[in-house]
Amino acid sequence: MTHLKQFQFHKPLIVCITLFMIISAMTIYSAMTYLPSYLGNLALKQLAWYGIGWIIVIIILFLSNRKIFQYVWYIYITNIMLLLLLLVIGDPINGSKCWFIIPGVGSIQPSEFMKIAMILTASIITGNWVKSLKKQPTLRQELSFLGKILGIWLIPSILTFLEPDTGAVFIYTIILISILWASPLRKRWFLIGGVLIMILVGAFLGIYFLKQELFVEIFGTDLFYRIDRLLDWKNGTGMQLENSLTAIGSSGILGHGYNHTPIYFPESGTDFIFAVYASNFGLLGSLLLLLLIFYFDFQILQMAKNTSNVTEKFVIAGILGMLVYQQFQNIGMTLGILPITGITLPFISYGGSSLLSYMIIIGILLNIYHESHKTIN
Repeated sequence: MTHLKQFQFHKPLIVCITLFMIISAMTIYSAMTYLPSYLGNLALKQLAWYGIGWIIVIIILFLSNRKIFQYVWYIYITNIMLLLLLLVIGDPINGSKCWFIIPGVGSIQPSEFMKIAMILTASIITGNWVKSLKKQPTLRQELSFLGKILGIWLIPSILTFLEPDTGAVFIYTIILISILWASPLRKRWFLIGGVLIMILVGAFLGIYFLKQELFVEIFGTDLFYRIDRLLDWKNGTGMQLENSLTAIGSSGILGHGYNHTPIYFPESGTDFIFAVYASNFGLLGSLLLLLLIFYFDFQILQMAKNTSNVTEKFVIAGILGMLVYQQFQNIGMTLGILPITGITLPFISYGGSSLLSYMIIIGILLNIYHESHKTIN
């Protein structure tokens, strides 16, 4: 058991999370201007989730990563069972079965915790594979490894896609690619995978654009409308995007002022939280937030350089890949340069499940820093 008095804390990381917490609560409070009153005070709820998150961080510090890694398969299987259970008894919200509704608590989204399970499980498999290699991996060894790692990705991806939650599937994929890229797997596999993906996506979109009746017959109307919504961004149309661009574009250098969000758009506290922040604090405030996010990511990257534990390097690769993708995707979609996929901005957007999953990540990262610091000293 790790004693907190002897623990080596990564102070810049803790400062970043504290600033994220303040920014998140302030921006969510501003977003409440256009949110229905029955949702309650989401800013206070977000602070409560942060409080629970810090308790989880402390628990993880006491457990240590070594103990967590020992139970990684139990964590993975538990999350798979939750995704299965969600499809059976989940409460549909806006046509999607993505949440368990718990009276008095709120909604719990299993796919958020599946991301953590994916990072840990894929990192353990990759770390064990690397440790078993005595030289450059053979074709047979690479194929065996790829079969295992793709199986780990495929099962939750299918279950999550059926909810449907396309955004989470994208994140699972980014996590996997990030870990594989950091491994000694020969880069030709990425070229082969890229070509195969382009062929499949090309055929998929070809049927969508040229044979829409056949597309609906094969994949169903639900997927058709999901793809249609995903591609709306290319025309710059849709109330969400148009209002987001108006809010950001009219904010100027200093913004409209705190708690002055001049225009309504759906999901203002979650998917479009950056638009609310930018409309309040303008170009200068947005640049400061982007610098804080960059500094936070850079500190995580430095951890990867300083740790000697192979498995933990892959854990950091998966975490960093996931965070950077979500940051780019969320901010990009509010600016109209990327499709709207329903992906939130880590540590800023409202959401209990997502925030708790990120705080689990913080606990794991603090453990990595502590262990590497002990090794250095």
